Amino acid sequence: MVIPELPIGKTVESGVYWLNDNFGFLLDLFSSLIDFLISGFKDILMFLSPVPFIIVVSTLIYIISKKNLKLALGTAAGLVLIESMGLWALSMETVALVLSSALVALSVGIPTGILAAKNETVNQMIKPILDFMQTMPSFVYLIPAVIFFGLGNVPGLVATIVFAMPPAIRLTNLGVRQVPKELKEVASAFGTTPLQKLFKVELPVALPTIMAGVNQCIMLSLSMVVIAAMIGARGLGYQVLVGIQRVDIALGFEAGLGIVIIAIVLDRITQSITPKE
Repeated sequence: MVIPELPIGKTVESGVYWLNDNFGFLLDLFSSLIDFLISGFKDILMFLSPVPFIIVVSTLIYIISKKNLKLALGTAAGLVLIESMGLWALSMETVALVLSSALVALSVGIPTGILAAKNETVNQMIKPILDFMQTMPSFVYLIPAVIFFGLGNVPGLVATIVFAMPPAIRLTNLGVRQVPKELKEVASAFGTTPLQKLFKVELPVALPTIMAGVNQCIMLSLSMVVIAAMIGARGLGYQVLVGIQRVDIALGFEAGLGIVIIAIVLDRITQSITPKE
């Protein structure tokens, strides 16, 4: 008995082209909004020259991390090293891409996680989708992104959003579900509405777990910068790609080191502002 071949790939391809042909105007609008978001972050990051920027950022980190001098000095040292390697503009573009993708991913992921925690039907429906998003090779996301948005920062950011969103959804869902039942009962006994219970009881208690999801979302966004460079995304990822193409060890190592510094700084910042359980 011969098992018939199912044209799954062709069906998905037809669906992608159908969406592109029938909803191209919406995709163009979305592309413009995303491009505006990236440009806005980049303009803000490039507003100050490197030295004033390093001073301002280190001071802000010192304040928001509750006077963690080690973190502030470490951030300053890392940013000085990036500037000394001549990678400042590319690094700011990378940070703009990461912040933009993380902002969009969290804007969708956190509300979706809350909804999944509140509704078991939604939770069961979304689980296989998240499994698919997390296990599908990240390179595969680049193909429809290029078809929908062409080459450049926008398709790279869209692929990054799809790749980075699942941890935010899962950990938000987990955090809200782990809120002790007793606290919910006490809140209900005092006559709180569902929204009051969510914002004044459940989310504050779940915040450490949600912030872990935020941290993972940012780290996964940063891990995609090299892959997204394959479809035209700029920044340090593109430098790494050029280093690979030219077999230029120096170029690739410096760009990779810049990505590592940014990752460490963002990771420590999110950890420092996460409330302790």
